Amino acid sequence: MTTDYQQARIALGVRLRELRNSRPGGRLTGTQLARKLGWTHSKIYKLENGKQTATTEDLRAWAAATEQPEAFGELDARLKGFESQIRSWRRQLASGHRPVQENWNAEIARTKVFYAWEESVIEGMLQTADYARHIFIRYTELMNSPQDTDEAVRARLKRQELLYQPGRKFRIIMWEAVLHARVCPPSVLAAQLDRLTGIIGLDTVELGIVPFDAPLRIPTANAFYVLDDRIAVTEDWHAELWLDDADTVATYIKVWNTLRKSAAYGTEARNVINRARRSLCPL
Repeated sequence: MTTDYQQARIALGVRLRELRNSRPGGRLTGTQLARKLGWTHSKIYKLENGKQTATTEDLRAWAAATEQPEAFGELDARLKGFESQIRSWRRQLASGHRPVQENWNAEIARTKVFYAWEESVIEGMLQTADYARHIFIRYTELMNSPQDTDEAVRARLKRQELLYQPGRKFRIIMWEAVLHARVCPPSVLAAQLDRLTGIIGLDTVELGIVPFDAPLRIPTANAFYVLDDRIAVTEDWHAELWLDDADTVATYIKVWNTLRKSAAYGTEARNVINRARRSLCPL
């Protein structure tokens, strides 16, 4: 969990404790409040000490139980403030992968220039249906989320229609490792690599591959995306981080531009992809 996220959760816990102690009808102990709400005492402890993320319902109940219902708006704004940046996979995937893909569809639709860095899988905008299906299946198993693989694949492919709309630019860089990662059967990966070679030359797509032997100005790290100059998005195993402050977005653009200096484009990129393709099976 990120430091900023944890600090925000601790700050919310401090505010909850203040409300408990400043109850107009007299201070409540943690045990008394737990009894009043029908919760365990451990939940009170975890919320006040930033060990657990409150839900909107938790905050509404807390404000009412401490006789300060007017505080709910402030509490909910705090929660939405840090959850809008740290979107836990557990919550996002509660209804499956399709809603997450549709949210991305809406964001990309309002984006003119999309920057991406990928070091472990083929960027979603360029995935074939079969490749995407294997990715979704693996993450569904990992996260124990609802199985809506076909719906998620259709939503992801729907987003790819934007690749063919004039006036957009998709500036995608990928580490050569993604061309070799066996996250799907070799036949599926081979078809995926063929798809990549077909993308090179599309006027809306700038596809770069950073070869294994390219000199690196900075180490490769986790995947990230920048939507115009308004949002930077990066992923971790527990959550997706949506970051919109100007300095942070500028940092991600700087990282992207630095990685770009190590990338191969055009014929050179096609050669790297074809080399990976030949390692799978004869053309």
